Amino acid sequence: MASIFSKIVNGEIPSHKIAESDDFLAFLDAFPIAFGHTLVIPKKEVDYLFDLDDDTYSRLLLFAKSIVPALEKTVPCIRIGVSVIGLEVPHAHIHLLPLNSMGDADFSKKIKISQEELAALAIQIRENLQGQ
Repeated sequence: MASIFSKIVNGEIPSHKIAESDDFLAFLDAFPIAFGHTLVIPKKEVDYLFDLDDDTYSRLLLFAKSIVPALEKTVPCIRIGVSVIGLEVPHAHIHLLPLNSMGDADFSKKIKISQEELAALAIQIRENLQGQ
């Protein structure tokens, strides 16, 4: 059975895409813990991040790194945190989290944000990506 992220990759479930390549996708988390919370995934479905082959693992991290300047430009924060939990969705993924305090990395607390706000935020981040 395909993971929810594979369904997003295949266009079966809508998402607010930030960046995409042949092998990777970045999109806003639909249930964020911080404003700008972004997920970065390989398009190939692999359950556990550390099961990725070395090349894919390295390129995934570089793809995530390429998004950070645009995210920092769009979302006021002290820095972008990176988290890998790996328990909630059986598809390797990295969380990029705009942080102003350690409390912003609390996965037990979700923020409320409308689909319209997510769409507008995704547009801003994409525009800032193009300006890099």
